[in-house]
Amino acid sequence: MSTLINTAIKPFKATAYHNGEFIPVSDADLKGKWSVVFFYPADFTFVCPTELGDLADYYDQLQEMGVEVYSVSTDTHFTHKAWHDASETIKKIKFPMIGDPTGVISRNFEVMIEEDGLALRGTFVMDPEGSIKVCEVHDLGIGRSAKELVRKIQAAQYVASHDGEVCPASWQPGEETLSPSLDLVGKI
Repeated sequence: MSTLINTAIKPFKATAYHNGEFIPVSDADLKGKWSVVFFYPADFTFVCPTELGDLADYYDQLQEMGVEVYSVSTDTHFTHKAWHDASETIKKIKFPMIGDPTGVISRNFEVMIEEDGLALRGTFVMDPEGSIKVCEVHDLGIGRSAKELVRKIQAAQYVASHDGEVCPASWQPGEETLSPSLDLVGKI
């Protein structure tokens, strides 16, 4: 399996449901700031609303960090609106909900389940240049944690702005980082 880490996002054009409107979204919209593309299998399902509701609870913090979130499923933007209107959990969502009925975006990020026409639970974090820095893919029955996603983005942003430093396991902002060197080999 190849990795998408440090590759550029591929071109796409789609329509999203966002703040009561249908808006165009493309790969260009993901550049110039940190972005999260959060794939999930389908609207009106079971694990998906728990994940999206969890992510909605962290959205303001992500915005303060300069991060935009885009959720994506192979449903249409019309279905996203219907789900938003019908579900108290989904009504909390303030980020764009992209429709990917043709599967182009899901294939670009290599999360498409071809035989089902659905996306795996994939989370991708891009830097402002559109380079993928975090890639996490789960099977359909395994929900993700927005709290851990926030921590990963904080680490990615720290590493991007502190040349020569890396973040150890479970690193939190304000904690010590590492500066890889010959002197550290075998001493950690």
